[in-house]
Amino acid sequence: MNKFKHYDRFVNRHIGPDSLEIETMLKTIGCKSLDELINQTVPKKIRLKDSLELGEAMSETELLNNLNELADKNKVFKSFIGLGYYGTITPNVILRNILENPGWYTAYTPYQAEIAQGRLEALLNFQTMVVDLTGLEVANASLLDEATAAAEAMHMLYASRKPEKKNTNKFFVSQNCFPQTIDVLKTRSAPQNIELVIGDENKTDLSDEFFGLLVQYPDVNGNVNDYTKLFADANAKNIFCVAAADILSLTLLKPPGEFGADVVVGSTQRFGVPIGYGGPHAAYFACKDEFRRLIPGRIIGVSVDKHGDKAYRMALQTREQHIRREKATSNICTAQVLLAVISSMYAVYHGQKGIKAIGERVHQLTILLDKCLKQLNIKQENEFYFDTLKIHADNKSISGLKKKFEENEINVRYGKDFIGVSIDETTELNDIEQIVRIISGKNDFRIDAVADDKSSDDKIPNALKRTSHYLTNPVFNSYHSETEMLRYMKRLENKDLALNHSMIPLGSCTMKLNATAEMIPVTWQAYGGIHPFAPVEQTQGYQKIFSELEKDLAKITGFDAVSLQPNSGAQGEYAGLMVIRAYHIDRGEGHRNVVLIPSSAHGTNPASAVMAGMKVVVIKTTQSGDIDFEDMKLKAEQHKNDLSVLMVTYPSTHGVFEEHIKDICDVIHANGGQVYMDGANMNAQIGLTSPAMIGADVCHLNLHKTFCIPHGGGGPGMGPIGVAKHLATYLPGNPLIKTGGEKSIHAISAAPWGSASILIISYAYIKMMGGDGLTDATKISILNANYIKSRLEKNFKELYSGKQGRVAHELIFDMREFKRTANVEVEDIAKRLMDYGFHAPTVSFPVPGTIMVEPTESEPLDELDRFCEAMLSIRKEIAEIESGSADKTDNVLKNAPHTAKHLISDEWKHSYSREKAAYPLDWVRENKFWPSVGRVDNAYGDRNFVCSCPPMESYDD
Repeated sequence: MNKFKHYDRFVNRHIGPDSLEIETMLKTIGCKSLDELINQTVPKKIRLKDSLELGEAMSETELLNNLNELADKNKVFKSFIGLGYYGTITPNVILRNILENPGWYTAYTPYQAEIAQGRLEALLNFQTMVVDLTGLEVANASLLDEATAAAEAMHMLYASRKPEKKNTNKFFVSQNCFPQTIDVLKTRSAPQNIELVIGDENKTDLSDEFFGLLVQYPDVNGNVNDYTKLFADANAKNIFCVAAADILSLTLLKPPGEFGADVVVGSTQRFGVPIGYGGPHAAYFACKDEFRRLIPGRIIGVSVDKHGDKAYRMALQTREQHIRREKATSNICTAQVLLAVISSMYAVYHGQKGIKAIGERVHQLTILLDKCLKQLNIKQENEFYFDTLKIHADNKSISGLKKKFEENEINVRYGKDFIGVSIDETTELNDIEQIVRIISGKNDFRIDAVADDKSSDDKIPNALKRTSHYLTNPVFNSYHSETEMLRYMKRLENKDLALNHSMIPLGSCTMKLNATAEMIPVTWQAYGGIHPFAPVEQTQGYQKIFSELEKDLAKITGFDAVSLQPNSGAQGEYAGLMVIRAYHIDRGEGHRNVVLIPSSAHGTNPASAVMAGMKVVVIKTTQSGDIDFEDMKLKAEQHKNDLSVLMVTYPSTHGVFEEHIKDICDVIHANGGQVYMDGANMNAQIGLTSPAMIGADVCHLNLHKTFCIPHGGGGPGMGPIGVAKHLATYLPGNPLIKTGGEKSIHAISAAPWGSASILIISYAYIKMMGGDGLTDATKISILNANYIKSRLEKNFKELYSGKQGRVAHELIFDMREFKRTANVEVEDIAKRLMDYGFHAPTVSFPVPGTIMVEPTESEPLDELDRFCEAMLSIRKEIAEIESGSADKTDNVLKNAPHTAKHLISDEWKHSYSREKAAYPLDWVRENKFWPSVGRVDNAYGDRNFVCSCPPMESYDD
C-alpha cells in the first residue's frame, strides 16, 4: 500500500535539511548517524522506549479537508450575547495584508528595534488610540484579554498603595462586571491575600480598608452609569479607581479618564479582530502617568537613532515586570502584538469619523430595537445604554424564546428573568426586525415606521456625552482609501525583518516554520465567527479539535490531562502553579508555599511563583550549567515542611540535558513537593523523552514556539498545561462554560479555551507531522544546533555542553572576551548581524554578555551556513580591531547597523568603505535587508518619555 501514499509529505516541507544535507552535517560534527548523535545528547535513563503513536500523518490536502469537515460541525449563529465579545468586520485589506501575511505574523518581539520599526510604529498607533479613547496619559502595547488586564490593574494598584494604605487589602468589584472578569479576579486575588468584595457599588460603603475598586462601563447588562461621584468619593479616601470600558462605546461616551479613573482596561476585539471562539484579542491597559514604571507589559516609546533621526523602541525596558523576577507584581512578558496591530490599523483605516460613525450606527440600531419593544409594550430595563438592552422575560417564556432564537440561528444572553441583546457592527435592520418578531411573537411585525421615527434618538445621559476629541493625529486621518492603506501597511512591513526574509536564531524562542496550511483555517468564518459563550452543542467542530489536541498533547508529555485555557506561556506557568497550590490546600497542606528555582531560570518563573503566593528560594547552578544537585538537595530538605514545588526547565536554559534530572525530581517528591517543568524547551524532548518520564507533575507548553503558532511580532501565544492524574481534578474552570476538573480552580483566562482559534494551528501541525515526524523534528533541531556548534566553536567560546560534548537544541556562545580585547560588546555583534540580514540570537540571557542560538529544525543547511559565515566574518572584523587595523571606536561593529540613508549621504567620514559596511559578504547583495534606522538611543528615549503620537497641533507650522 505504500505506493499509494502521498509523495509530498508535510514533514519534508517542515524540516529544513534533506537526507544529503543531514549526512553532510553529521560528518561535520563527527557522528556516523543521527541516532548516534541523539544517544550522545539525551541521557539513556530518560529515553522513551516506544515510538510516539499519534496516528498516521496527514498530507496538507487531507488536513485542510479534515478541518473543513470539522468546520461544518460548528454552527455559526448570529451572536447578540455581548459580554465583551462582538461581531466585527475585518477590512479585507487588513485581513489579507496583516493577519494572513507572514511578513507580519512571523516577526519576533521587537527587542532589536532597528529591524522592527514597522511593528513599533503600529504599536505606537495602538497606544495613541487607547490613550485618546480612554482619556488617560499612558497605555501599554496590549495585554492578553480584558479579564486578565483587570487583574493586572488590581495587582499594580495593590503594589502602589499609599503609605497610609499599606495594611489595607480589600478590592471592591462591582457585581455588574463581566462574570469571566470576576472569576479571573478570584483566581488572582486569593494567593496575594487580596480580599475581593463583590457587590452593588450604589449600596457599598467604601471604607478606608479598600485600596481599589473596579466597575464596568457600560455594565454587564448594558447600563451606562455615571461613576463621577463614586470615583470622587473613592479618590477622597485614596482608593484607586479602575474602569473596564468598551472601547467602541468611548467614541460616544465620556472617557473614564475624564471622570477620575486611575486605570482603564478593556478589549480592542471589536476593532476588526474576529471573535475566534474567545481569542486571540488585544486587551488594552491605560493609566495615569504616575504608574508608568509599574504598568505591566510592554510600552513602545519614541527616541532617536545615532544620526538624530526619529526611532521607536520598547521604552523603559528595565521596568518590565519579569526582569524584576521575584520582586515583580506581574509575570507578563508578552503582548498580543499581531492583534493590537490589526486593531490599530482598523482605527487608521476608518479614522476618527469612521470609528465614530460605527459607534453611532451601533447605538442607533440599539435605540431602534428599544423603540420597537416599547411600541409592543415589552419591558426593557435600561434607561441609558450604548449597545445592550436588558429585556424582561419570565422563566416560562425564556425557554420558549431560546428555542425560537436557535431555530432562527440567533444567540442572545439568557438570565434568570431577562434576555440580553448586544448590537454590534455586523447587525443589520433585518436582524432587529427578526429579534422583535421572536420576542413579541408577531411574525408580521415591520420596523419601517419605527425606523423613520425621529424622536429621542439618544440614550446617553448629557453628563456622559463625549465632548473631547480623539484620533486627531495625522496617521488616523490619512489612509482611508484602500490604495493609501495598502501602501502604508507595506511601508511598515518593509521595515521589519521576519522569517520570510531569513532565519531568526533566537535561543529559547524557537522561531520555526509557521506553515501556510496551518494558518489558512484560522480566518475561516466557521472558526472565527463563534462567540466563546455560545452553547457547546453549536461548537462540535471546535470540541473535536480540543479533544484531539488534548489527547495528542497528553501523549507527547506523558501526562493524563491537559487544559487548553492559558493564553500565554506565563499564563501556563501561573496555571500550573495554581493547580499545585490547590492540590496542597485540598490535602490540608496549604502551608506549602516554598518554590525552588534555579538561578538560570527565565524571569517569568520567579514572577509567576510570587503571583501564585509562593516564596522563592534560588538554587545555584554549577560551572557546567547544571542545577547544583547538592544545593538543591540541601534546600529541599531545609524547607521540606513547606516545600511546594520545584520549577525546572528541561533541557536546561543553558541548552543541556542534565544527567541527574530524575534524581532531582525524586528528591523533591521525597520532601513533599511537586515538580513543575517549564515547557520552553519542549521541542528538544518530543518523541525522545517527556516531562512525565523525567518525573515532573505538571508542565506548560508554549504552542507559539514548539507547536508552530507564529509569534506575531511579540504575540499571540498559548500556554496549555499538562498534568499528572492526581492534579487533573484541579484544572481551571470557567463561570459560564464547563471546563476543567471536578475541583477546578477559578478561571485563568477570560475565555473557556483561551485563544481558541489559534489552537487550530497546533492541531494542524501535529496531525500533519504525526508521531514519527515530530520525533524527526526533535532530532533535527538537535542536529542543527550541534552543527552550528561545530562550525563556530573554534572562533567563539561555547559555554555549556553535556558529558559527551553535545548540546541540545540551543547553545550559548560567550562574547565577553571581546570587550577586553577589542572593546566590542555583545550588543555590537547583535547590531552588526543586521547588516548581514539576520536577526540576532538571544542576547545576554541567561548569561550576560553571551548569545544563545537556536536554529530550529526548519532551517536548511544553506541558511545555517550563511549564518555561520556571517558570524565568522564578524569574528574577522573583531580581529581587525584587536590587531589595530580597524579603529576601536570607528568600526563596522560600533556603527552598526548601517542604513541606506547614511551610506548614500554626501559625507562619509569612516575609515572603512561603504561597501564593507553594507555588503560584508557577496551573498548579502542578493537579498539585502536595510535597517530603516541606525542604532537606537534607548537612554534618550527613557529621559524623554513619549508613548503616543504627537497631537495634531504639533504638526502646525
